[in-house]
Amino acid sequence: MVFNSLTFLLFIALFFPLYFGTKGRARTWVCLLASYLFYGWWDWRFLSLIVFSTVMDWWFGLWLSYIDRPSEMRERWKNGSPVLQFFGRKTEWAASWGMDRKAVLIFSMVMNLGFLGFFKYFGFFADNLAALITSLGMQPSWTTLNIILPVGISFYTFQSMSYTIDVYRREIVWEPSLLKFATFIALFPQLVAGPIVRAADFLFQMTEDKKFEWRTWHSGLGRVLWGFFKKIAIADSLAPFVDQCFNAPETFGSMHLLIGVVFYSFQIYCDFSGYSDIAIGLARMMGYHFPENFRTPYFSRSFSEFWTRWHISLSSWLRDYLYIPLGGNRGGKFATYKNNMLTMLLGGLWHGANWAFVFWGFLHGLYLIGQRLIGPTWRRLVSLLRLPSFVSGGAEMATVYVLTLLAWVYFRSGSIGLAGGDSFATANAMLGGIFSGDGFSFGAVINKFQVIKGLLVIGILLGVEISNVRFRWNIRQVDQPMLRLALFATVLWLIAFLGSFGANAFIYFQF
Repeated sequence: MVFNSLTFLLFIALFFPLYFGTKGRARTWVCLLASYLFYGWWDWRFLSLIVFSTVMDWWFGLWLSYIDRPSEMRERWKNGSPVLQFFGRKTEWAASWGMDRKAVLIFSMVMNLGFLGFFKYFGFFADNLAALITSLGMQPSWTTLNIILPVGISFYTFQSMSYTIDVYRREIVWEPSLLKFATFIALFPQLVAGPIVRAADFLFQMTEDKKFEWRTWHSGLGRVLWGFFKKIAIADSLAPFVDQCFNAPETFGSMHLLIGVVFYSFQIYCDFSGYSDIAIGLARMMGYHFPENFRTPYFSRSFSEFWTRWHISLSSWLRDYLYIPLGGNRGGKFATYKNNMLTMLLGGLWHGANWAFVFWGFLHGLYLIGQRLIGPTWRRLVSLLRLPSFVSGGAEMATVYVLTLLAWVYFRSGSIGLAGGDSFATANAMLGGIFSGDGFSFGAVINKFQVIKGLLVIGILLGVEISNVRFRWNIRQVDQPMLRLALFATVLWLIAFLGSFGANAFIYFQF
């Protein structure tokens, strides 16, 4: 089920009366069953996967806590629910294996990454192994399985893994209610495309029922409307032009392809941040707080800043659970460069089983390393020339954006690779066409109406974001009822007038 569909509008119209009409465990059950319905609408068979992953990670948390406090935990499950008693007995049996806390954590990581690796990367590694064997003059005899990628598996796997790791680190305590934990993992607003919500930030919010409040309701509704505008009016309006460019780059001139890449940078931003806005808004309407996932990333003046503004929940996850455990910036410059590169390479691979995504991560790894190498010299030059901050800041912002565009070419081509095309051939054709200079004029651009409409919706987006950065004001923060109503009506009118209503799936569903 996708947000931008009539089915979802009917779903949400039924959900909220049931949600606010129940209390306690009944409300939690409403959330869980509604979330499973939302997920199962795509393919009910994969519900078993998310249920199994949920139960196992909850049990791993129980197991880790039992190793720390065996007597206390025995008393808790003896007086607990039948489910807790059952898993308590299983935990005592598992504890007899003599595994320490680190071994249990490794066991849980192997299980989680094993599922993720099988569904997401089995075909990728099998095909590359077959290509390697063929290059050595031998003929592989197996046939790669046609494995369907479950929607959202990357997101809920990372979310579930973070819980187990945090229990292992003793940063949070084990959640005794399997019902609450399952709801935390499967809660439908963020289930299939984030933001990746951590247990430490959410489980405590479920300790009491949330009351219906008009302030949080209309604040969340404003966020949802802005998310729909980003998705339907901007991302889906830009998509046909972008697809046209990447599907046949040899057909078009330099200016046409350059506009296509610029449009893609805003398409993916508005598609993904639009989903995050809708998810955060829906959670706010329910009374919950989700972390921000985007903060005007194209206004960044460095790549380290970019990754504190783009897909914040993933970049912070990679920082806390990969980059810092690898050593972070400890151990000298070379170790820092190595850790930056490994983190970005794995971040690229997380996005999809294709070498173009890995190369996208490699480019961002180079950018982060280059920033550390060139940054001190640049700052001395700015000081020596006494450049005004708006000049130096503008130059930095432009540099980050242009290099990000270059990386986006490979990222978008990676999606073609997932569909069976040649990622690098597409990326090279795009870049070759842009830098050839042939047809570098607006007159050579085809479908000028799409370009004009695209520039219009991008202009609206930038106007709102600049006003938010400069004045700290936007549609989500308006308290005057009449002004709020006028803004909501304006956004709805813009969606109706400028939107593309094909119920296009969100880009990050494929990851």
